[in-house]
Amino acid sequence: MDIWIGRNGERHGPYKEADVRQWLRSGEASGDDLGWHDGLADWQPLSVLFPEEVQRPAAATPPPIAAAPLPPTTTVALENYAGFWKRLLAYILDALVLYIPNKLIAGAMGADAAQARLTDAVQAAGTNVTAVLDAYRHFLSEVSTANLVVALVAWMYFAFCESSAWQGTLGKLALGIRVTDLHGARISLPRALGRYPAKFLSVFTLGFGFLMAGWTSRKQALHDMVASTLVLNGRASEFQQHDARKEGSAPGRFDA
Repeated sequence: MDIWIGRNGERHGPYKEADVRQWLRSGEASGDDLGWHDGLADWQPLSVLFPEEVQRPAAATPPPIAAAPLPPTTTVALENYAGFWKRLLAYILDALVLYIPNKLIAGAMGADAAQARLTDAVQAAGTNVTAVLDAYRHFLSEVSTANLVVALVAWMYFAFCESSAWQGTLGKLALGIRVTDLHGARISLPRALGRYPAKFLSVFTLGFGFLMAGWTSRKQALHDMVASTLVLNGRASEFQQHDARKEGSAPGRFDA
């Protein structure tokens, strides 16, 4: 079982349960440090999660872990939230990324030809409102399949990118932000698949759900609250490199 250790608003890990137990026995970790693992509703003191290790007598009492310095390169700041404007710019970049493939897909499925027929029908109808409405209904029927495919492509793009090792789309990577769960960890594909359609709730509220990212305490939009996600500053690769250096330099030790 993997254990996350939290202290001073920062998350460290994940670490193996056996290592955490050893650190508690040796005094490298404190029972007052917080811990979390899959299945817990909230963080708990390590003394609550592993009481038998904290209460075990030791030959000597080493200095508490809280007295040790914390290298900033091995921690994840859980309060470094990405702001509304940075997220908006990232979304605009993603729209530009999707524009060309969506345009090609729609054209290949007859959307351009349907648009030309609609223009001709509207011009021929003149002031006949009934004929104009019929033309638009026919147009929407013709492009419905193309619109469905385009929407599916966007859904898969956001879901697979945000649940990948990147933890973000190309737009988010360009702006240096990433999507995480409420503990700063990478989200799963099912959660990412649910996060994207949750954005339609914000559409139905006339964009209010998107604007919530500007004033909520954790800079969460409505779809973030639904999916229990955060958008944090910093690319995922930066923290992956830090974790790799930490594991390679001092295996078997809690150096946070």
